[in-house]
Amino acid sequence: SMHEFGGQVEHKIAQSRARVAALIGADPSEIVFTSCGTESDNAAIRGTLESWPDRKGIVTTRVEHPAVRNLCRHLARQGYDLVEVPVDRDGRLDMDRLRQAVTENTAIVSVMWANNETGVVFPIEKCSAIAHAKGAVFHTDAVQAVGKIPLNMAASTNIDLLSLSG
Repeated sequence: SMHEFGGQVEHKIAQSRARVAALIGADPSEIVFTSCGTESDNAAIRGTLESWPDRKGIVTTRVEHPAVRNLCRHLARQGYDLVEVPVDRDGRLDMDRLRQAVTENTAIVSVMWANNETGVVFPIEKCSAIAHAKGAVFHTDAVQAVGKIPLNMAASTNIDLLSLSG
């Protein structure tokens, strides 16, 4: 029957949610499935901006995946204040510029965990601490990092939102 089929699907989703949670050291209740990494980034960033309507700042990096970069530039055209923090010659993030960029008006700071082109791993803990110091939400696109870098969300309480892909 359809009811039985629905129950089987629910069971499979619950199993998958538990597996993903175990993989990244999160609680299953914290896992939200989307159709792809791009949709996950969109949900994280747009959802945060809707939750903090009084804050109009978005801080990201110049080397983000197009999913994040294109969305942030689109939001800037709609009136959000966007700062794209540059990287140095070796692809490392300019942390002083990041500190200057994050203000009391910043709603979200979105920094990729690992760059898909250079392989540089950004100092996510430091980036999230800078965001939190000004009351901003911290998001990381970890699509390139999952399975390559050990992710333990229980040990790192600084990440508010993390996007990953199968």
